Amino acid sequence: MRIAVKWAAGWLIGLGAIGVAQAQELRPFCADRPGLGTPSCTVDAGHVVVEAGAVDWTLERDTDTRTDTVEAGDLLVRAGLTPTLEAQIGWTAFGHVRERDAAGAVTRTSGVGDIRVALRQNLANPDGSSFSIAVMPFATLPVGGAAIGAGDWGAGVIAPVHFDLTGKIGLSLTPQVEAAVDEDRHGRHLAYGSVVGLDTSLTDSLDAALEFQVTRDDDPLAPHTEALTSLSFALQPGDDLQFDAGAVAGLNSDSPDVELYIGVARRF
Repeated sequence: MRIAVKWAAGWLIGLGAIGVAQAQELRPFCADRPGLGTPSCTVDAGHVVVEAGAVDWTLERDTDTRTDTVEAGDLLVRAGLTPTLEAQIGWTAFGHVRERDAAGAVTRTSGVGDIRVALRQNLANPDGSSFSIAVMPFATLPVGGAAIGAGDWGAGVIAPVHFDLTGKIGLSLTPQVEAAVDEDRHGRHLAYGSVVGLDTSLTDSLDAALEFQVTRDDDPLAPHTEALTSLSFALQPGDDLQFDAGAVAGLNSDSPDVELYIGVARRF
């Protein structure tokens, strides 16, 4: 696992160095966090954004089992390579899963997550303003443990789109298709869906977003469709700093019941 982490980190740092000479005047800070969707904006060339989920708790209940998942140190590093292209690497430093069955028996597992690498190429308005669209291929490297790691590699592509409806309200779409890892941790299957969201500026430094997501997952063992809704807030006390918090609720029996999280993002 250490070799994979060092390789991925070295790859991202090396790519980031390419864009240093192309740095330009900074655009408004646009973080990936928070929410269900993915923004279409990219990091300014020659700059790096570090985003961290401080704590993330998810509850999922069915007729026989209650599952609580807690993650900490969910890190994402984004490096601007050109004015319209960025590279990403993400990793979750710790995850803990607690399961309790109908008889009251409890099992606990802990471990680290997989590494995710991605490139985001913006095709129109890299600051995310007006009409903005991007293409983002990604892949996951199976370095994580059994607790929160998938167990095999996966890959996919996201095509985030954003429209400014008014001066303060925007509409975002995040369609995605993925070769997702099977539940038995070996092999892949098709998963696809989209997020649609409305975002607004409540004040000069506080934004809010309301989102809905539907995802179809054709896992051979348990094909299902998840439906989620999310409300999130992002506070930017400075040009290069953001704090966020959000809540996600499941809308059908195939979805987790609730998720709560807080995090921070910083541009360098």
